Amino acid sequence: MALADDIANWIAGQVRGAGMNGTVVALSGGIDSAVVSGLCARALGAQHVLGIILPINSNPDDAVHGEVTARTWGIEYQTIDLSGAYDALAAALPTGSDLAYANIKPRLRMIALYHHANTLGRMVIGTGNRSELMAGYYTKYGDGGTDLLPIAGLYKWQVRDLAREIGVPPAIIAKPPSAGLWLGQTDEQEMGISYGDLDRTLTAIDAGEEATIEASMLARVQSMIRSSEHKRHLPPIYTPE
Repeated sequence: MALADDIANWIAGQVRGAGMNGTVVALSGGIDSAVVSGLCARALGAQHVLGIILPINSNPDDAVHGEVTARTWGIEYQTIDLSGAYDALAAALPTGSDLAYANIKPRLRMIALYHHANTLGRMVIGTGNRSELMAGYYTKYGDGGTDLLPIAGLYKWQVRDLAREIGVPPAIIAKPPSAGLWLGQTDEQEMGISYGDLDRTLTAIDAGEEATIEASMLARVQSMIRSSEHKRHLPPIYTPE
């Protein structure tokens, strides 16, 4: 488990270097949060990891899988239902697009995570992987608002392999990835591409082997990368001459 140990050592160094007491991780019930919370427990000890389950009019199975994750690693967890907060905020805002309403959810979750992190003197640990980061499949200042990104260097297939190695429950590994933006939502359905095809295309782009990918697939993924470029950088700063 060299990779798991390497990432765990990196997490420990980052947290201790920042003078923090531990970590806070959102437990979505999916494979990415299961892997990240497990790596945090490996890095710091389970007593220094707080998992938070944050349903917002969500599928109840996600909370169940979040609890399974917490029990698997022996970490403390809390459930905070943000459905009421979401409904109130959505009602107070002018009518918006479906995307605008969907993005309220990860941004509310980010607020809840930092509330706990600030209170406890801990770091918020993100659960995004390399496939999502490169394709821009995350919400700016939502699930993209974190202190550390331990698996953002791993493609989705690598996350699955790591999950098996460290003992993530098979039911969580097998479930369709979902950001929990609405009932029945899945990542692949929303992106319009499977993780297998996305990983294959991104790997080819990284290796400079774009010619090995069918033109329509390559164009689609390149468009995703271009349109989300702003997410991967700090806001530009105007400097007076």
